[in-house]
Amino acid sequence: MSEADGPIGLGDLTDLADGEMRCFEQVGRDGIVVCRVGSELFALTDNCSHADTPLSEGRLLGYGVTCPLHGASFDVRTGEHSGPPAWEGVPCHAVTEVDGIAMVVLSNPTRDTGPSADGSHMQTR
Repeated sequence: MSEADGPIGLGDLTDLADGEMRCFEQVGRDGIVVCRVGSELFALTDNCSHADTPLSEGRLLGYGVTCPLHGASFDVRTGEHSGPPAWEGVPCHAVTEVDGIAMVVLSNPTRDTGPSADGSHMQTR
Protein backbone atom coordinates (compact mmCIF):
# COMPACT_ATOMS: atom_id res chain seq x y z
CA MET A 1 0.00 0.00 0.00
CA SER A 2 1.47 3.27 -1.10
CA GLU A 3 1.76 6.21 1.25
CA ALA A 4 1.64 8.99 -1.32
CA ASP A 5 0.16 12.35 -0.37
CA GLY A 6 -3.31 11.17 -1.40
CA PRO A 7 -5.70 8.57 -0.04
CA ILE A 8 -4.55 5.01 0.57
CA GLY A 9 -6.97 2.27 -0.37
CA LEU A 10 -7.75 -0.20 2.40
CA GLY A 11 -10.20 -2.28 0.42
CA ASP A 12 -13.68 -3.53 1.18
CA LEU A 13 -14.46 -3.15 4.90
CA THR A 14 -18.20 -3.81 4.71
CA ASP A 15 -17.58 -7.02 6.68
CA LEU A 16 -16.14 -5.03 9.61
CA ALA A 17 -19.00 -5.07 12.11
CA ASP A 18 -19.91 -2.44 14.70
CA GLY A 19 -17.38 -2.67 17.56
CA GLU A 20 -14.70 -4.43 15.50
CA MET A 21 -11.17 -3.34 14.59
CA ARG A 22 -8.79 -4.28 11.81
CA CYS A 23 -5.05 -3.66 11.65
CA PHE A 24 -3.25 -2.52 8.50
CA GLU A 25 0.42 -3.08 9.35
CA GLN A 26 1.75 -1.79 6.02
CA VAL A 27 0.17 1.68 6.32
CA GLY A 28 2.24 4.32 8.08
CA ARG A 29 5.30 3.82 10.24
CA ASP A 30 3.50 1.84 12.95
CA GLY A 31 0.52 0.64 10.92
CA ILE A 32 -3.02 1.85 11.50
CA VAL A 33 -6.03 0.36 13.22
CA VAL A 34 -9.43 0.96 11.66
CA CYS A 35 -12.41 0.81 14.03
CA ARG A 36 -16.09 0.68 13.17
CA VAL A 37 -18.47 2.34 15.62
CA GLY A 38 -22.04 2.24 14.39
CA SER A 39 -21.87 2.99 10.69
CA GLU A 40 -18.69 5.10 10.89
CA LEU A 41 -15.04 4.16 10.38
CA PHE A 42 -12.21 5.71 12.39
CA ALA A 43 -8.45 5.24 11.97
CA LEU A 44 -5.64 5.69 14.47
CA THR A 45 -1.95 4.96 14.37
CA ASP A 46 -1.68 1.42 15.74
CA ASN A 47 0.70 2.30 18.53
CA CYS A 48 -0.01 3.24 22.15
CA SER A 49 1.70 6.52 23.04
CA HIS A 50 2.48 5.17 26.50
CA ALA A 51 3.87 1.70 25.93
CA ASP A 52 4.65 1.36 22.20
CA THR A 53 2.18 -1.53 21.90
CA PRO A 54 -0.33 -2.20 19.08
CA LEU A 55 -3.74 -0.79 19.98
CA SER A 56 -5.27 -3.33 17.58
CA GLU A 57 -4.50 -6.00 20.19
CA GLY A 58 -6.63 -4.15 22.75
CA ARG A 59 -10.38 -3.66 23.18
CA LEU A 60 -12.84 -1.36 21.46
CA LEU A 61 -15.80 -0.29 23.56
CA GLY A 62 -17.93 2.49 22.12
CA TYR A 63 -15.58 5.24 20.97
CA GLY A 64 -12.73 4.10 23.24
CA VAL A 65 -9.90 1.78 22.32
CA THR A 66 -7.89 0.42 25.25
CA CYS A 67 -4.26 -0.66 25.05
CA PRO A 68 -3.80 -4.31 26.07
CA LEU A 69 -0.64 -3.68 28.08
CA HIS A 70 -1.45 -1.08 30.76
CA GLY A 71 -5.02 0.00 29.94
CA ALA A 72 -4.35 3.40 28.39
CA SER A 73 -7.50 4.49 26.55
CA PHE A 74 -7.89 6.64 23.43
CA ASP A 75 -10.90 8.19 21.68
CA VAL A 76 -11.08 6.76 18.14
CA ARG A 77 -12.70 10.00 16.88
CA THR A 78 -9.81 12.27 17.89
CA GLY A 79 -6.91 10.15 19.15
CA GLU A 80 -7.04 11.94 22.52
CA HIS A 81 -6.06 9.96 25.61
CA SER A 82 -8.39 9.64 28.58
CA GLY A 83 -5.66 10.02 31.19
CA PRO A 84 -2.80 8.10 32.78
CA PRO A 85 -0.92 5.98 32.11
CA ALA A 86 -0.86 7.75 28.71
CA TRP A 87 0.25 11.36 28.78
CA GLU A 88 -0.46 12.12 25.11
CA GLY A 89 -2.83 11.00 22.40
CA VAL A 90 -2.16 9.07 19.21
CA PRO A 91 -2.44 10.34 15.62
CA CYS A 92 -5.93 10.12 14.16
CA HIS A 93 -6.38 9.77 10.38
CA ALA A 94 -9.26 10.67 8.07
CA VAL A 95 -11.00 7.58 6.73
CA THR A 96 -13.89 7.42 4.27
CA GLU A 97 -15.94 4.62 2.83
CA VAL A 98 -17.49 4.92 -0.63
CA ASP A 99 -19.30 1.97 -2.23
CA GLY A 100 -17.78 -0.32 0.40
CA ILE A 101 -14.18 0.71 -0.33
CA ALA A 102 -12.35 2.36 2.57
CA MET A 103 -9.72 5.04 1.97
CA VAL A 104 -7.46 6.67 4.56
CA VAL A 105 -5.42 9.85 4.45
CA LEU A 106 -2.57 9.82 6.93
CA SER A 107 -2.15 12.87 9.12
CA ASN A 108 1.33 14.14 9.84
CA PRO A 109 1.95 12.92 13.39
CA THR A 110 3.94 15.49 15.30
CA ARG A 111 4.31 13.74 18.63
CA ASP A 112 7.78 12.91 19.81
CA THR A 113 8.24 9.16 19.91
CA GLY A 114 10.97 9.35 22.53
CA PRO A 115 10.54 9.11 26.28
CA SER A 116 8.48 11.74 28.04
CA ALA A 117 10.00 13.99 30.68
CA ASP A 118 9.05 11.52 33.38
CA GLY A 119 10.38 8.57 31.37
CA SER A 120 6.94 6.96 31.05
CA HIS A 121 7.23 6.02 27.36
CA MET A 122 8.08 2.35 27.37
CA GLN A 123 9.63 0.43 24.46
CA THR A 124 8.04 -3.01 24.11
CA ARG A 125 8.50 -3.89 20.46
